[in-house]
Amino acid sequence: MMEVCFLLFLILYPMRHVNWGLDLWDTGYNYANFTYMGTDHMDPMWLFSTYLSNVVGHLFTLLPFGGTLIGMNVYTGLFVSLLAVLGYWFCRVKLKMPAWVCFVGEVAAVSLCWCPTALLYNYLTYVLFLGCVILLYIGLTEDKKWLLFAAGICLGTNIFVRFSNLPEAAMIVAVWAYAVIEGLVRKNDREANKNSGFLHGILQQAGRHTLWCVLGYVSAVAVFLGWISIRYGFTNYIEGIKRLLSMTDTATDYKPTSMLTGIIVPYTDMIYWIVRIMVFVVAGMVVCALLSFVRKFAVVRIVSVIACIAITSVMISWMFYNHYTSFYYYSYDAMYRPAILFMMIAMGMGVINVFRPGAKKQERLLGGMVVLVLLLTSLGSNNNVYPSINNLFVAAPYVLWQAVQFTRWSLQGTGETTWWKQLVSLFPAKVALWAMILLLLIQGAGFGAMFTFAEATGVQDVSSKVNNNEVLAGVKMSEERAQWMTELSAYVEEKELAGREVILYGQLPALSFYLQMPSAFNSWSDLRSYSLSRMEKDMAGLCSEIDHKGKLHPVVIAENKIKQDSDDAKWRLICEFMEAYDYKETFTNEKFTVWE
Repeated sequence: MMEVCFLLFLILYPMRHVNWGLDLWDTGYNYANFTYMGTDHMDPMWLFSTYLSNVVGHLFTLLPFGGTLIGMNVYTGLFVSLLAVLGYWFCRVKLKMPAWVCFVGEVAAVSLCWCPTALLYNYLTYVLFLGCVILLYIGLTEDKKWLLFAAGICLGTNIFVRFSNLPEAAMIVAVWAYAVIEGLVRKNDREANKNSGFLHGILQQAGRHTLWCVLGYVSAVAVFLGWISIRYGFTNYIEGIKRLLSMTDTATDYKPTSMLTGIIVPYTDMIYWIVRIMVFVVAGMVVCALLSFVRKFAVVRIVSVIACIAITSVMISWMFYNHYTSFYYYSYDAMYRPAILFMMIAMGMGVINVFRPGAKKQERLLGGMVVLVLLLTSLGSNNNVYPSINNLFVAAPYVLWQAVQFTRWSLQGTGETTWWKQLVSLFPAKVALWAMILLLLIQGAGFGAMFTFAEATGVQDVSSKVNNNEVLAGVKMSEERAQWMTELSAYVEEKELAGREVILYGQLPALSFYLQMPSAFNSWSDLRSYSLSRMEKDMAGLCSEIDHKGKLHPVVIAENKIKQDSDDAKWRLICEFMEAYDYKETFTNEKFTVWE
C-alpha cells in the first residue's frame, strides 16, 4: 500500500503547477508549433530538428482540452510522471534499492525539473534516454540481446526527437566497458587464461553487443528518415538540418566550444566551495582524532558527535552567508549550486564504484552509466548544466543509496586494524555528505513548490485570471499580465482575428497559441538562430503570395518596447513590409501593439 501511494504521488506531483503562470516565451511557442505543425507555419529547421516531439505534441492538441493551456500542461506533464515512475521501478525492482530511497530520490528529481513541460523535445529525450539506460543495464547484466536492440532503437529515435541528441550515442561506451569488466572477472576466475584469450573474449563480446545496439539504432533512423522523406521530401529534411548546423554563425552560444565551456565552467566554479567544505570536514576529523585518545568514556563519544554536527552547522551557515544558495525559491539560485554539487557527488560515487576493488560488475556498470548520463544530457544544449539538473531520475536515488552504504561503512572493518585506522574517523565526512544531500532535498522541495517557469525566471504572483480567452481559462497569473491578455483577447474577439495569420515580434511568440493565430512563417522571429537572411526569404515568399495569390494580409503584433528600436534589422524589415502594404496601428495597450 505504501508503494502504491508512492507511485500515485509521483504520477500526480508533476501536475502541481499546471495552472500557474503565463509564459510569453517557450510554453506557448511550443504549443503553437504543436497546434500548427507543418512547413506552412513553422520554421522547417525547427520542424525537422525536433520532428518527433512536434508529432507527439500535435497529437495532444487533437485530444479533449488540447486547445487549452491547462490541458496541454497536463498532457505534457505526464512525461515527467512517466520519468519518475520509470526511475522508481528501475531503482526499486532492478537495482533493489529501498522504497524510501527510490521515492525520495524521484521526488527530488521532479522538484528540480525547472524546464516547462511544453518543451517536449527535452522531456521526450529524457524518457528515451532513461529507457536506453534501463534496457542497456538489463540487457548487459542479464545477457538479453533483444533488449540491447531496443536500447539502440531508443537512441536512434532520439535523434528525431531532437537532432542535437547525437552525442547520446556515446552510451556505447557502457557496452565496451562492461565487456572489459566481464573479461576481468573471467580472467580472475581462470588464472590460466593467456592475455590473447582475454583480449579476444573482450573484443568478441563487445563486438556482439555493439552489433545489436547498432542494428536497433540504424533501424530506428531508417524508419523515421524514410517516413520524413515520404512526407516532406528528403531534400527538405537535409536543408533544414544544414540550417541547424550553420545557425552558429548568428547564435554563437550553440557553437561546440561555447556549449562545452558552459558545461565545464559550472563544475570548475564549484571547486571553490568543495575546497572549503573539505576544510570543515578535516576540522571535524582533527577534533575526532584528538578525542579518540580518551574515547573509552561514553561522554567523549557524544561530545565528538556533537562537535561534528556543530562544525557542519557552522559550515552550512557560512555557505548561506556567502550566497551559496538562498531561500528565494522563485529563482534558480535556490537550487543551482546545491544541484551541481549533488551531480558532482553522483559522478564521484560513480567513478569510485567503477574502480573500487571488490565492486560487483553490476555496480561498476551502474556507476559508469550514471556518469555518462549526467555528462551526455547537457551536450547539444546551450543551457550549460541545467539539462542535467532536469534529468536526475536515476542519479538522485543512486546518490541516496550510495550515501546509505557509505554511512554503514567503516575503516575498522577493512582488513587489518592499524593505528591510522584507529585515529582517522569518517564520521565528519558522513555528516558533511548527508548535510549536502539534505540541503539539496530541502532546497529542491522549496524550489519545486514555488518555481514555475516564465520568461526564464520564476512566477511570483498568481492572483488573477483571464476570463475572456478559452485557451487561458483557469490559468493563474499576475494582475498585470491578466490585464494585458484580457484587453488583447477582447480586441481579437471583437475583430474576429482568431485563425488569421500573424507576424509576431518582440519576445512574445506564445501569443500564436494563446490567441489561436497561426504564424505567417516563424512565431519567434527575433531569435538569433533565425537569421536575417532567412527572414528576408520568408518575407519575400509572403509578399509573393499576397501579390499573386491574393493571400490575406497577416496581422502584425509587436511588443511595445520594440517599436522604437531602429537598430533591429529584422524589425526594420517588418516595418518596410507594413509600409509597403499600408498597415495601420489599430490597437495598443501597456504591453502590445497591433497593426492591420
